[in-house]
Amino acid sequence: MVPPLALDIDGTLTTPDGRVDPRVFELLPDWEAPVALATGKAFPYPVALAGFLGRDATVIAENGGVVHVGDETTILGDSAAACAVIETFLERGGDLGWGGDETVNRWRETEVAVSVDADEALLREVAAAAGGVEVVDTGYAFHVKSPDVNKGDGLVRVADALGVDPSAFVAIGDSENDVSTFEVAGDSYAVANADEAATAAADVVLEAGYMDGTAAVLEALRAGQDP
Repeated sequence: MVPPLALDIDGTLTTPDGRVDPRVFELLPDWEAPVALATGKAFPYPVALAGFLGRDATVIAENGGVVHVGDETTILGDSAAACAVIETFLERGGDLGWGGDETVNRWRETEVAVSVDADEALLREVAAAAGGVEVVDTGYAFHVKSPDVNKGDGLVRVADALGVDPSAFVAIGDSENDVSTFEVAGDSYAVANADEAATAAADVVLEAGYMDGTAAVLEALRAGQDP
């Protein structure tokens, strides 16, 4: 019997250049336990990935701001405070850093994502002055979000809906937004490219990075071995 999984996407199911690794489509479609895609991406992205995998859309999106399991979508975050911070950030000369790409935030319901090329110091200054928000660095974006939601709480909701103990899950991730997931899951693995926060929180830090590390864990679990 394989365990249920809580899997980050960027940096975990991807190649170093940001593409979804093809092994995702070899290892996950027939995984004989629930697979929760737990990501900082906007809600439609993990839903689409689950669809391409031929799996139920069990999703923790926007760093826990949106949770979908079964036929129910729950919005847990509130974007109002985050949007107010972004408005002030822009008024003070900040730039979201996405150029003309509006798709990054077009479908976000609970947070705003800012490019890692943006003025981090100004963004954090504005967020701290506003209060009621936090800035989370995933390595791919700065996420301006409510501090009251996270992936770990999302995993608890998913597990409850599925009738599974959260400690039954194996979590794999690469950044500070995965720390809360690691704290909830029974076993947690940080891929080799993980940031300091994820590395410190994980039960095991893998020798291989990106999907190489994730695939090694999944193949070992499927073989009934310790990763």
